Amino acid sequence: MAVPLIDARGIVKSYGQVEALRGADFSLRAGEVVALIGDNGAGKSTLAKILSGVERPDSGTIELDGAAVAFGAVEEARRAGIETVYQDLALCADLSPAANFFLGRERLKPGLLGLLGVLDNTTMRKETRQACERLGVRLASQSAPVSTLSGGQRQGVAVARAVTWARRVVFMDEPTAALGVVQTRRVLDLIRTVRDSGVSVVLISHNMQDVMAVSDRVEVLRLGRRVARFETARASMEELVGAMTGALEQQLESEPRQERDA
Repeated sequence: MAVPLIDARGIVKSYGQVEALRGADFSLRAGEVVALIGDNGAGKSTLAKILSGVERPDSGTIELDGAAVAFGAVEEARRAGIETVYQDLALCADLSPAANFFLGRERLKPGLLGLLGVLDNTTMRKETRQACERLGVRLASQSAPVSTLSGGQRQGVAVARAVTWARRVVFMDEPTAALGVVQTRRVLDLIRTVRDSGVSVVLISHNMQDVMAVSDRVEVLRLGRRVARFETARASMEELVGAMTGALEQQLESEPRQERDA
């Protein structure tokens, strides 16, 4: 089998006396959508933060394309081609889509004006519009603040920004939270489009319907450890929920005892 794009093993992370991760494992192959699920406190967001450079693990190993990596900051993960769409989107409400899109990566005008720090707003608006159109995100204005956009449009800007800069992986933390039915469908379509473009997606979600609809595989965390992995096409929602809650493990443990009693 091909070397996983991301292969994390034995990841441990504590915050004081709280053990968020207790030897968690995770793997992601190129060109797939993997859903990372678990109950509240399972360690999903902590693991995602470690894999995207926001946090450093206390111990454990992470490999990217088979080579060991140790991200010390978000910028290092970004240079490796990893981007994140945070649950709060990390958009500046008073800035335009283009200004958010190029935040920290601003384009300067060519020549002397660029040397003086003058921004090339025309180019940034054009590239933002093109990136959004590639993903099917339609914006009425490239200059209006993102606070005036709908929830689905804001989500689209955040996804388009991440996908444009990502070369390998996009982490999406609860991307459909607080969205309506139509907006949710559009975001799920965006995830499929991202995968089809060759960028792998890690979907962190509590919404089992979204997980079943868009993921290729599911990895389940419980109490800071990976407890199950599923091929989505071969799994049921009941199995996923059972793995999250521990009910599936209890059932598997009880079956041998039932056979012995019989």
